[in-house]
Parts: sequence; structure tokens; C-alpha cells
Amino acid sequence: MNRRDRVLKLIVEYFIKNAQPVGSKTLIEEFGLDYSSSTIRNEMNSLENDGFLEKTHTSSGRVPSSKGYRYYIQHLRDRNIDEEFKYQMQSILDAKVKSIQDVIKQSCEILSQMTSLASIVLGPGAQNEHLISVQLVPLSSSSATCVFVTDQGYVENKTFVIDEKTRMDDVENCVKLLNDRLKGTAISDLISKMQAMKPILNDMVINNDVIYRAMLEALAGFAKDRLSAFGRDELLGQPEFANDAEKTRKLIELLSHPEVFREVEDSTDGRISIHIGGEDGSDDNDLSIVQAKIKMPGKQERSIAVVGPKRMDYDKVVSSLEFLIDELSDDDNRKDGNRERERQERHQERRSGEQGFRKQ
Repeated sequence: MNRRDRVLKLIVEYFIKNAQPVGSKTLIEEFGLDYSSSTIRNEMNSLENDGFLEKTHTSSGRVPSSKGYRYYIQHLRDRNIDEEFKYQMQSILDAKVKSIQDVIKQSCEILSQMTSLASIVLGPGAQNEHLISVQLVPLSSSSATCVFVTDQGYVENKTFVIDEKTRMDDVENCVKLLNDRLKGTAISDLISKMQAMKPILNDMVINNDVIYRAMLEALAGFAKDRLSAFGRDELLGQPEFANDAEKTRKLIELLSHPEVFREVEDSTDGRISIHIGGEDGSDDNDLSIVQAKIKMPGKQERSIAVVGPKRMDYDKVVSSLEFLIDELSDDDNRKDGNRERERQERHQERRSGEQGFRKQ
């Protein structure tokens, strides 16, 4: 690595960690550089003239620009994967969690905790998805949960109270009818088909409005654009947002709008897409999105995005998402015996290396 790249790399990594502009004195004191202050200042001036650094109004130090972050991501990052994240992710997969949703949800929770950023799960669109099962789970003599499952592993459920005049047998017959009539139906057609079935349900169950509404609400859940957000509090605690009400408002609004992440998703054909704040001339100069496409065998594509300030730790975030893509994409193809052997080997490695890891 040449001197210019080294200076830029250290500035980016110091600013990511400390959120403070960087000067030549800081680089010498923090990293023990054997260059003179004037040499470092000359490199910083050159990097600023070329658009990789910016000078703040409150200090003589520099901060990375969007262009600088992009260059760092492409050429300078170490591509290290956090060992604790790897261990926790592999533990989730080894535990054989019940559904894809559970795996992705727990992965995002870990990702948010590790990075102190928000993570977003953008579910598959419902255009090519079909209902495969409707199940009734009685909870008591007066309540039950209806569970709907699609061919892509997506699940919706709704709990409802059963009128005292209604028999559980009648409710079970309704569910059987739904299975007979709706199985294989495209998600986009479910609501209209359900509405057309209401007269038949009226004949089968007395006082069926509560049941009908509960099932209709569950079916409607399939049609919405599926976005789940994790780590909002962690992200809002970042210096860029902690004391700025307007930035906080914009951030909360962003986390509620799936179309923003669809646009980022559509902007690239690669596995990882990165939007760096201000890079495209927009006014969201303090916000970046790193988004990964998850392709699992036999399942529709999903996306996981990490949202944070432009100062986010891109090396940790991108490397973690790349690892996550490989683990989730490969999970269905692993044999149980191989996975158990891998688990035992990782456990032994973790035990033998735990003391050294803590020292680091």
C-alpha cells in the first residue's frame, strides 16, 4: 500500500471510530506514522484536491468524502469478518430454526447489536407467491389462531375469540373449506377469493364476522410490502442523529418506507449494493445503505439492508453481509453430518482461541 492510500485508510478508520475530524498530528500520535507532519499534510491536501477528503468548518482536520468512502470500500478495507458474529450466525443455522423468517430475523438482530446500526429485512414481493396451507390452532374453548403459509415459507397468523354460540367443529370446517378453495391461489388473488366465499362461510358458522375479519386481516398481511426493521434505538444513538431532531425525523420516516430499499435493490445486479450519503447529489448526506440480496434454493429472493450514518464501519458491515449471503444461500445444500462436524470443530476452535480473542 502506498503512502497516499495508507493516509486515506487511516483517516477513514479513525473517523469511523471517533466521529472527529482528523489532522496530521492525530495520525502521527494515534498510528505512529514515521512521516513528517508536513509530508502528511501534503498527502491530505492532495486527497482533498482530488475529492477524497473534505475539510470541516469547525476544525483544521479532514473527514472522508463520499468518494473517499467509496475508494476505501473498493480498495483499502481489510475484509475482516467479526469472529463473534460468525459464531453466533453459525449457531443459529446449527440450531435448525423453524423457518427462513426466524433465521433472517435473528441474523438481523445480531447484525444490529454488533454494528449499533439499523438492519432492514425486505421480504419477497407477493406477485409469484402462492398459498399452500391454512391451519387452525385451538388455544382454548373460546379462542384459536389461524396460520397461513405460502410456498416461499412466509407465514401470517391471526388469533381470534370464538363466540360462545359457535362450535369449534364449525370453525375447523371453515378452515378445511379455505384449504380446499384457496390452496395454490396466488397471493394477489386471496382477498377477492375470500370475499367471494363469505356467503358460504355464513351458512357454515353462526356469528362468523369475527372469524371472517380475522382471516381476512391475515390474508391482507400477505399483500403488504414486507419490511421489518431492527436496531432503531442503536442507530438513533449515533452522534449524527442523537442531537438533531430533523435528521431523526427523516431517519424514522425512511425506515418505514420499503420503496426506498426497493430502489437501492434495483440499482445493482451484484450481491451487495452500497448507497453512500450525498454521493448522487441527494440531500441525505449523513445516511448510507448497504444492502445484500439473499438467494436461497427454491425460495424467492430477499434483501437485508444495514442503514447508518455515512461514517458507518463499511468493512465490518460489508464483510458481515457477504458472510451472511454465503451462509444462508448454502444452508439448504448442507448435509446434517457435515454440519454437525463443522459445529464441533468450530466449538473446539472457539474454546482454544477464546482467551486470545478476548485479549485482542
